[in-house]
Amino acid sequence: MKRTPIVVALLGALALAGCSGGGGAGQSAQSAQQSAQAGVSGTYAVITHGAAGDSFWDVVKNGAEAAGKQYGATVTYQGSGDPAQQSQLIDQAVSQKVDGIVVSMANPDALKEAVGKAVAAKIPVVTINSGADSSKAFGALVHVGQSEEVAGRGAGEQLKAAGVGKLLCVIHEAGNVGLDQRCKGAEQGLGGTVERLQVDVGNLADVTSKVTAKLQSDKSVTGVLTLNPAVAVAARDAVKDAGSAAKLATFDLSGDVVKAIQAGELLFAVDQQQYLQGWLPITFLKLYKDNLNTVGGGLPVNTGPGFVTKENAAQVEKLASAGTR
Repeated sequence: MKRTPIVVALLGALALAGCSGGGGAGQSAQSAQQSAQAGVSGTYAVITHGAAGDSFWDVVKNGAEAAGKQYGATVTYQGSGDPAQQSQLIDQAVSQKVDGIVVSMANPDALKEAVGKAVAAKIPVVTINSGADSSKAFGALVHVGQSEEVAGRGAGEQLKAAGVGKLLCVIHEAGNVGLDQRCKGAEQGLGGTVERLQVDVGNLADVTSKVTAKLQSDKSVTGVLTLNPAVAVAARDAVKDAGSAAKLATFDLSGDVVKAIQAGELLFAVDQQQYLQGWLPITFLKLYKDNLNTVGGGLPVNTGPGFVTKENAAQVEKLASAGTR
């Protein structure tokens, strides 16, 4: 059985107490208290622009909580798509004097002041997922995620190889810089026309309706790229409803997306391995707290992109359904 740091510390305290011939109960209690304090792994706040219940962010949450359990640390997860509320959550974490903050920055400018307050309070910050270009400038230890433009370029190249000429890039969150970078990269990789379509991830029925209408009104669209797994499933239904032959691909995984790939309804999914975007920041913050270790040397730590296709989908299906991919 693997012992947690707290268990090891307490066993050490008991051993010292048993071997000591003097000092009395006061000294034993003091030793136990010191050992227990040494075993505390810290409190870490994960604050993202995606609330729990979202298929993508639930995997991030799972990774962060699993790391916290592994290290005997307390990990809290909170998410909001409203940058103002996200800033307030960061301020609350600072006031609580947590040992580290993990934050995704879909709208970096809106979070600059709050992140700055955390850094000024000497609370280490790790950014994830979005906002890589601002992470170092804001004072974060490191950014964990993928280069959205590079990932988009790879997606565009694969769609081009599949015969797509005009692509519909479906953006599900207004103001998210990472999503625009994905579409921009796709345009570079495709070398053709990329049209953006704004939808609301909170209304998937409307997503299906809007994509259906676009495919019916513009027969020149031969490909659809979604940037979210739930939106991918809605777009799959739209392709069917429109009677379109457009090729469909997506960013990010879910159990439903993997099954759709296996069924030939989606060409591929760009996998940024978001479980690592939860696990790695807690690991890095724990190492920084205990040993002042830093990672990345000023560069992001990339968790992707990878590509899940029909050829390898079966290997990740169970993992995605279990909430770790």
